[in-house]
Amino acid sequence: MVAFSRTLCKAGPMQAIQRVQAWRAGVAGTKRNITSNFQLTEEQKMLRDMCRTFADTELAPKAGEWDKNHTYPADAVKKMGEMGLMGVAQSTENGGAGMDVMSYAIAMEEVSRGCASCGVVMSVNNSLYGDPVAKFGNAQQKEEFLKPFASGQKLGCFALSEPGNGSDAGAALTTATKDGDHYILNGTKNWITNGPQADAALVFATSDKSAKHKGISAFLVHKGTPGFSTGKPEDKLGIRGSGTCSLIFENCRIPASALLGQPGMGFKIAMMTLDGGRIGIASQALGIAQASLDCAVNYAQQRMSFGAPIAKLQAIQFKIADMSMRIEASRLLTWRAAQLKEAKQPFTKEAAMAKLMASEAATFCSHQAIQILGGYGYVSDYPAERHYRDARITEIYEGTSEVQRLVIAGNIYKEYNP
Repeated sequence: MVAFSRTLCKAGPMQAIQRVQAWRAGVAGTKRNITSNFQLTEEQKMLRDMCRTFADTELAPKAGEWDKNHTYPADAVKKMGEMGLMGVAQSTENGGAGMDVMSYAIAMEEVSRGCASCGVVMSVNNSLYGDPVAKFGNAQQKEEFLKPFASGQKLGCFALSEPGNGSDAGAALTTATKDGDHYILNGTKNWITNGPQADAALVFATSDKSAKHKGISAFLVHKGTPGFSTGKPEDKLGIRGSGTCSLIFENCRIPASALLGQPGMGFKIAMMTLDGGRIGIASQALGIAQASLDCAVNYAQQRMSFGAPIAKLQAIQFKIADMSMRIEASRLLTWRAAQLKEAKQPFTKEAAMAKLMASEAATFCSHQAIQILGGYGYVSDYPAERHYRDARITEIYEGTSEVQRLVIAGNIYKEYNP
C-alpha cells in the first residue's frame, strides 16, 4: 500500500483515515452501497472511500463549470497525481501506487462519477500510455517515459487513430522511416485524448509498408521534439474538460532508442493495450451511470407531485430498478475482467464485454435520468444532461460497440473451435 499511503490526499495517514470516517458518518457522499462489497480488500475499500470523498468534495462541485467552459482541470489532475491515481497499478519502482487492477477499476469509477473528464485523463495515462511502457519498455525508457508519468508529474497520451483509419488500426498512414540511428516520423494522428496537455506520446507508425499491420512500430516521443506539433483542441459533445486534438508529425526526427519493443511490434502492442484500456473505459462508464442513478434517485425522492414524492410512482420505480440492474451487472463484468488481467489470464473477451455492457448502461442510465427529471434534466442546472453527453463517447473510443461485439464473437468461436 506504499503509494496509496504515500499520498492519501497529501495528508498523513491518520488525517486521511479520519476523512474517510467522516464520509462514513455522513458528512460527505451518499449512503449507497457498491456491488459485492465483500469482495474488496481493506486496502481497496480505503481507496474507494478516499476517491469517493475526493469526487464528492473536489470534482463534482466543479465538473459542470469545467464542462461549460471547456476548461482542463489542471489542479484536479495534479491532485490526482499526488494521490497516486495517475499510476494506480504501476509498481512503486516505476513511480506508481503499487496496487492491483481491481483497485484501478474502483478508483476510475469513483473519479468518473465525480467528473468523467478527469476520469478519461486518468484512464489514458494509466492504461493506454503507462501500461505499454511498463510492459515493453527497457530500463532507460521506464526511467524517462514512465516514472514521472506514473507519479503524476507528467502526462502521457496514446496516438493510434488517424483521419482515415478509425476502427481499422492496421491501416496506419503515419510513417517511420529509418535514417541511420534515427527514425523520421511523418503523418497525423486524430482524436488524441490528453494531446494538448501531454508531455509525451506513444505513437504508432508504419516502419515497413510491405508487412502491412506487422510493419507497424511504436515510438515514444517527447512533446517539443522538432517537427512534432498539435492541432487545435476539438470542440466536443461531452467530456469537455479533457483535451483532445490532432498530433502532427512533419519530418520529426527521433532517436532509434525511442522505439518501444521491437520493430513491427506496434500493432500487437496497440491491441494488447486496448484490451486493458477497455477496463478503464468500462469503469469510466460505470461512474457516469452511477452518477446518473444518484441524480435520478435524489431528485425523485424530493420532487413532489400529486401530494407525494415521484419516487413512489411505479413508472419511476421501474426506471430506477432497470438502471440499478444494468449498473450492477456491468460492475461485475468489469471487476471480472480486472481480476483476470491481474491474474495474467486471458481477458480480451471479458474486457470487451465489460466495456460494451458498461458503456451501453451509461447511455441508458443517463437517458433515463433525464426522463425522471423531465424539464430539469434538459437544462444545465442539474448534471443529468452532462452525464448524457459524457456517456456517448464511451460507446465510441477504445473500440466502438460494434467492434466489441466482433471481439466477443470472435473469441467465442475460438472457444468452440480451439
